[in-house]
Amino acid sequence: MYDIIGVNFESSTNIYYFSTNNLSLKKGDKVIVDSENSLDYGICVTEIKKESKDNIVFPLRKILRKVTNKDLKIIDENKKEAEKAIKYAKKCVKELDLNMNFVSASFTYDKNQLYFTFTADERVDFRELTRKLAQRYKTRIELRQIGVRDKAKTIGGLGPCGLFLCCNSFLTDFNSVSINMAKNQLLALNPTKINGVCGRLLCCLNYEDEVYTELKKDLPKVGSTVKTESGTGKVISINVLNKSYKVEIDKNNIVEEYVK
Repeated sequence: MYDIIGVNFESSTNIYYFSTNNLSLKKGDKVIVDSENSLDYGICVTEIKKESKDNIVFPLRKILRKVTNKDLKIIDENKKEAEKAIKYAKKCVKELDLNMNFVSASFTYDKNQLYFTFTADERVDFRELTRKLAQRYKTRIELRQIGVRDKAKTIGGLGPCGLFLCCNSFLTDFNSVSINMAKNQLLALNPTKINGVCGRLLCCLNYEDEVYTELKKDLPKVGSTVKTESGTGKVISINVLNKSYKVEIDKNNIVEEYVK
């Protein structure tokens, strides 16, 4: 069994697992890790857990140490340099007339790599841009095109509920969300109501979908014909949370029934 812990990096929204290297770590700790081609800085986003050899992708890289005060100074300097780098990159994009919008830029801890993330409506040939950036910064350049959901996760913001975006706060993966989930929860199919700041369907439509599916099992479908003590009529609406439904016996007679 191996002790591993999940780490998130500024240059990516994914979680990567590292050997704890016998260090005492917890969620929220800032660490320096041995990455594939460089030393990098990350934050532990899970607690330590044990995994068998069969469930691990090798080589399993390790965490070198917790961040020190000296490391924090270097990281802060790197962030300032990255801010300058993204300004220069935007200038180059304008000169090269490329249709792309930069979201973020970050150096690895040892400045062996410089990552850029960007959004674009179509495929972009950024080879000349990469050459210009490499000539200026004398390091390996990597440009990553991301989607609108990843952009929202990176930048953050407030959702229609008034809270910080779920993707930026605690979600680690984007689960599939469909319009059928909104229909299942009897929500008005108004894009301004069911879409997030990214313009895609709200991630939170996933949260209660199974509950609504379970609660609706005993309820009749809207439009179906049912028998009641007051007579036979058509179901005109249902209240999932109250487990009730309204039946129109005739134009002047609407009754509410409850599932027992």
